[in-house]
Amino acid sequence: MIAASALSRLLKPVAPLLPTMSISDVADRLLTPEHKAFLSLPVVDAAERPVGLVSRSKLQDIFMQRFGRDLRGRHPIHEVMNPAPLVVSLDTSLDNAAKQITGQLQYPITEDFILVDAAGRYRGIGTVLDLLKAMEARIAQRNAVLRKALVDLKESQTQLVQSEKMASLGQMVAGVAHELNTPLGYVKNNVELLRELSAPLFLLAETQATLADCLNDPACSETDLAQALEQAASAREQAAPELLVEDLSQLFSDTLYGLGQIAELVVGLKDFARLDRAMSEEVDLNDCIRSALVIARNSIKDKAEVVSQLGELPRIACAPSQINQVLLNLLTNAAQAIDGFGQIQLKTWADEAAVFVSVQDNGRGMPPEVLARIFDPFFTTKPVGQGTGLGLSISFKIIQDHGGLIRVASEPGRGTRFLLRLPRAQAAELKWSA
Repeated sequence: MIAASALSRLLKPVAPLLPTMSISDVADRLLTPEHKAFLSLPVVDAAERPVGLVSRSKLQDIFMQRFGRDLRGRHPIHEVMNPAPLVVSLDTSLDNAAKQITGQLQYPITEDFILVDAAGRYRGIGTVLDLLKAMEARIAQRNAVLRKALVDLKESQTQLVQSEKMASLGQMVAGVAHELNTPLGYVKNNVELLRELSAPLFLLAETQATLADCLNDPACSETDLAQALEQAASAREQAAPELLVEDLSQLFSDTLYGLGQIAELVVGLKDFARLDRAMSEEVDLNDCIRSALVIARNSIKDKAEVVSQLGELPRIACAPSQINQVLLNLLTNAAQAIDGFGQIQLKTWADEAAVFVSVQDNGRGMPPEVLARIFDPFFTTKPVGQGTGLGLSISFKIIQDHGGLIRVASEPGRGTRFLLRLPRAQAAELKWSA
């Protein structure tokens, strides 16, 4: 059957553990080359039915502790076993298996999932990464079918707008993902440092507790008391808590700063997409510019300095997600037009009839023959595969549907300036693009 064969391709016939094994036996097996790709190993009973999973993460937590292997290595594996692992039947469809696993998955991912036959007997291990790759291939196949269907249809304005939106979305998500990596990286490093710095403090607390127990125990001998005092003094010297105050304070501050950057990106992404807002609403275009700058930051930061002169603007009725799409397109185009490191100037102002946005760069500029065609669909000066030629064409249509105007001035070697004009009083009917 198709569903069974799809999951069978993910099956890894890993030899299971037995409940009689010790924690050290399991650790030694996980360290072997044939098991290095797995996050966990299954435990089965005499009837070959899975009874749990032992994760590499759990064992590391034990053996990274002081004397962890000596203290717990001989203990039975049920002490570290997850008795309720993810179990998937081989006759489950790939889609249903993905729903089942992602529905029960906990983060961070520290375990694999067990595959069983129709009778519930253990047959092997499946990894979440392999499942994601299989689902990615399935999605790729479905996308290929959808792309073929789009090619068979006549190109229409709605399809062109949607195509460019998808290109903008991919660019936006890639940029945000890249921007998230930096704060996530040093937050992770800081947490690891905090764990290292706190370990001597835990040891100090433990030795002081032992000393306190000895002092309160009339039966505690002078030898035991002397030993407890010596251990507490040694732990106190190693921990040096008075020296940690400044380090810990700085680590906490840096970590909170990193989390603040992540929160800023998430809020910026939400504001940019306006997923929780109505299609049309009254907004301040300065807010749209700030959201677009957050999303475009990865594309701009190594190319140009952004100089903003944002004037006080009245709120106007528009489709914010579409205006954000236009701004993102203009900002990324400006960055791509700069050789080396340059400058992008943003300026906003208003008069009695309209609000204005100016986006100006000091990049390569455009000759007259290129300038005359930049709003034509499919026209692009970028190499094949790096541009659709739809961005400015769709931006022009979006501004036009808002009753506004988009103008451009450019000179080779001096840069380019785009000017957006949006009326304060919108037309009675706006043709929102799909």
